[in-house]
Amino acid sequence: MIVVDNIGKEFQLNKKETNKVLKGISFQVKKGEVFGLLGPNGAGKSTFLRILSTMMKPTNGTFSIHGHDGLLYPEKIKETIGYLSTETGLYDKLTPREFLSFFGQTAGLDKNLLNAKVDNILDEFGLLDKADMQMGNFSTGMKQKVSIARSLLHDPEVIIFDEPTNGLDIINRHVVKKILIDMKKQGKTIILSTHLMNEVEDLCDTVGIIHQGKLIAYGEKEALKMSYQVNEIEELFFRLVGDTYELI
Repeated sequence: MIVVDNIGKEFQLNKKETNKVLKGISFQVKKGEVFGLLGPNGAGKSTFLRILSTMMKPTNGTFSIHGHDGLLYPEKIKETIGYLSTETGLYDKLTPREFLSFFGQTAGLDKNLLNAKVDNILDEFGLLDKADMQMGNFSTGMKQKVSIARSLLHDPEVIIFDEPTNGLDIINRHVVKKILIDMKKQGKTIILSTHLMNEVEDLCDTVGIIHQGKLIAYGEKEALKMSYQVNEIEELFFRLVGDTYELI
């Protein structure tokens, strides 16, 4: 479903210096798997996910999603994926209903079905009673839920989530976690970047750990724990990354 081959990214700092953010990332995610992407702040996770979502081009390497080459057919990738970045990107003067309806139209959803789909997903996220309120006064958690709803509105086959539960309280984290579990049961393929190790333990089939732009561990979750003789992914993470991890 997802094949990543030697993805690298560097940014030009000045005429002589470059910053190599990603250094040859390679892995595969099978259809229906949940892949946990872990790493300390600044490791390159968000940059990598922007590349997978076609928002940014890599300096080198290739990737494909659902058989579509990400460099040759970015529009096909956008139709296939639902992407949630760490930035909400909401419009304060719009209501959730207006916001989701707009993005549903740009995604080419059937106009006759769009209103029902918007109402259904707002209800799923507990936002139906806020559907016609301007989002400018929403809490961080409410804005995050609207952003997640937007990424799932077109029923994508592949979901790329960068910190989906960021800013959510424990109740709303549970709501998002349940939705991820339901999508997994539906056979969706999910890449999940998170700092919450309990989410990794409960949701992920495979895990990749990025540190200083390199993929330093990758494989099936249980096989990794057995290989490193640890009981939890959190223990493995700290063993490999050490004290560079910033708790959030």
